[in-house]
Amino acid sequence: MNHPSNGHLVISLDFELSWGIFDAKSINSYKYNLLNVRHVIPRLIALSDIYNINISFATVGLLFAKTKEELLNAIPDIRPSYANSNYNPYKIIDSVGNFEDDDPYHYANSLIKMIANKGNHEIGSHTFSHYYCNEKGQDKSQFEEDLKANIKIAKLNKVDIKSAVFPRNQINKDYLSICSKYGIMSYRGVEKHWIHQTNSKKEQRNPVHRILRLLDCYINISGHNTYALDALNSENSIVNIPSSKFLRPYNKKFSFLEPLKVLRIKKAMTHAAKNNEVYHLWWHPHNFGKNMNKNFEVLERIFSHYKYLNQKYGFKSVTMTALAKKSSLN
Repeated sequence: MNHPSNGHLVISLDFELSWGIFDAKSINSYKYNLLNVRHVIPRLIALSDIYNINISFATVGLLFAKTKEELLNAIPDIRPSYANSNYNPYKIIDSVGNFEDDDPYHYANSLIKMIANKGNHEIGSHTFSHYYCNEKGQDKSQFEEDLKANIKIAKLNKVDIKSAVFPRNQINKDYLSICSKYGIMSYRGVEKHWIHQTNSKKEQRNPVHRILRLLDCYINISGHNTYALDALNSENSIVNIPSSKFLRPYNKKFSFLEPLKVLRIKKAMTHAAKNNEVYHLWWHPHNFGKNMNKNFEVLERIFSHYKYLNQKYGFKSVTMTALAKKSSLN
């Protein structure tokens, strides 16, 4: 039985490899997770095919490069001048290998091609250099150059960037007009509840906030975090598609809570489907690099529930750009 479209599932992934963690973890300490992204992506694409799921892969621009020469040529002349130089990815350029087989931590052109060739997924921007929009020292013009570099290298690979996810969810409202200027239609905002706000690092790192965010994965503290399509905010002609939930990876310590984690997500998805609302789930491919089978078991339960909601209520999986287009028609 066919139903009218009733609610939407959006899935966005922060695809970054080592560019997303170099300032927080060493490659050696996170090697297993990073290398296994080579298995995670094909498995994710295969599973999404079974359940007709569309995914937005927000991809760091540096990952598009096929060789060191291409990578160096793609780097913008104007770069972020962070007050804390630990955040600067360009300081590690010398240690980057010459191509993907030689350095699977910093290149991913073959994986990007695999995603693009499917046709049903979207490749969006996670900025060129995993750019931190709220860090001291950087400015608007530096962000613009970074974004231009991202769009340029994507175009060389026949990818048209239309959506954005800001690294560490650092959203700088002053930069949204720049995104719009270069054809970006949407970005992923954060949950509206105060425990999820990313404006202040101090608040983010506050132990009480961290504990509440952890608990919120298993019990409903911040609400379903779903929203009506016509309630999507548009600032500077760019649509905010807020996150509903971070899919926390499997952790042996909390394994007894896994059923609660899945139930929390499924209940919110059901709420979205019944009320014609949007549910937006996100994570990083490298989160699945460890305990891969356990993580995919959880994901298959979520996808299976999506299929049920799709058949019962017409709940529909869409990319960020497809949703932004729908919202502009409302």
